[in-house]
Amino acid sequence: MLARGSLKGQDRRENSVMKIETAADFARVFSVSHETLEKLELYERLLLQWQKAVNLVSPATLPHIWQRHFADSAQLRALAPQARTWVDLGSGGGFPGLAIAIMLANQKECFVHLIESNSRKCAFLSEAVRRTGAAARVHNVRIADAVAKGAVPAADVVTARALAPLDALLELALPFFGNASAGLFLKGREAGVEIAEARKRWAFDLKLHTSVSDAQGQILEIGKPMLRQGGEQ
Repeated sequence: MLARGSLKGQDRRENSVMKIETAADFARVFSVSHETLEKLELYERLLLQWQKAVNLVSPATLPHIWQRHFADSAQLRALAPQARTWVDLGSGGGFPGLAIAIMLANQKECFVHLIESNSRKCAFLSEAVRRTGAAARVHNVRIADAVAKGAVPAADVVTARALAPLDALLELALPFFGNASAGLFLKGREAGVEIAEARKRWAFDLKLHTSVSDAQGQILEIGKPMLRQGGEQ
């Protein structure tokens, strides 16, 4: 049985979730232009077409695509409005990185690097970038290889969703951090467990943000990650 405090916390999370069922709902909540909304709708159509041949997102989420994927991504953009260079790790079907890149398309000097090792997913991402004019480049490499090749710069923001537990994720993300970089990582109900495990090896600044798209979700805003003395990388 959950304690009363846990129930109250769950109620607060559920009350914070915005109902975003359609593109029109999304446009109202995130105040995007008509042009940007059209590009996001094009992205949606492309994803649904490619999903028939390539597993880009969980099929169960498709009826709720604007809530589970587009809003989930856009809330990260809202947390870092001044960021110019983004690096998205394990981009998959493009969430959150490609959705953010479409929203940044008309903003000067803003750019998103999408790192994905699956060639079929990269083919989709490249087509979506081309068709939508997103401010993005697709890197069809493993994250470690992108680091070794020096193909991706340090970022203002590093993002990831459903890629790895926080301990392992920090190891993957660290090479893309500069002195003032932030990590914005979408996590679910086990976020607290992941944070506790990660702190055994890592020191980092942390801010927690309640997700506006998922009652179980949290956004981890990570700053200044550093391996603790004796920690193995």
